[in-house]
Amino acid sequence: MLSQIWQLLAAGDTAAWHIVGVSLRVSGSSVLLGLLLGLPLGAWLAVHAFPGRGTLVALLNSLLGLPSVIVGLLVYLLLSRSGPLGGLGLLFSVPAMILAQTLLTTPLIAAVTRQIVAESWRLHGDPLRSLRLRALQRVRWLLWDCRHALLVAALAGFGRAVSEVGAVMIAGGNIEGYTRTMTTAIALETSKGDLPLALALGTVLMALVLLVNAAAALLRQHAAARYGEGA
Repeated sequence: MLSQIWQLLAAGDTAAWHIVGVSLRVSGSSVLLGLLLGLPLGAWLAVHAFPGRGTLVALLNSLLGLPSVIVGLLVYLLLSRSGPLGGLGLLFSVPAMILAQTLLTTPLIAAVTRQIVAESWRLHGDPLRSLRLRALQRVRWLLWDCRHALLVAALAGFGRAVSEVGAVMIAGGNIEGYTRTMTTAIALETSKGDLPLALALGTVLMALVLLVNAAAALLRQHAAARYGEGA
């Protein structure tokens, strides 16, 4: 069994590494989109007080526990032929999977960003107010000041995306050679009894998750040292 796993990974099995490539493409793209949406949203919530802010923060935190299959179902309904975006023909495609994972990563990135930026705002809020900076300028300055700590948000989003199975299974259809990712392939190959391929992909996935978690832990330590325990 171990020799078969090694052969699949070391010999450069085309099918196995294509699956890894699709996973990295989908997860990487969804994290980039999640950062574009989640960073400004989280920073805005950290800095500005307005009616309903507490409700919005509570909703954002609630979305962290949203089941991935629900997200997949929503994307399916959105992109199906009878859905509002059905004419685009994106169902069972890589863009559909990216959309599903973006909906999962954005709340996580926004929540982590809000927590980090809120601590920086607590430390630097008075000087920024005295400079009479505009709201957007404050947000931009705080995001730049927290740029190293905010890598935690990116890593957390990537870890969430690369290990996800339900949403991409529904939105992507698990099509061989096109939309099959590591998680969906592991589920399929295990059910088929092809354990060497499932274990080989599982090995790559575990290595990625461990690497991301280790990097996130180191960055949390850096953030705690710079911004305090609440970072």
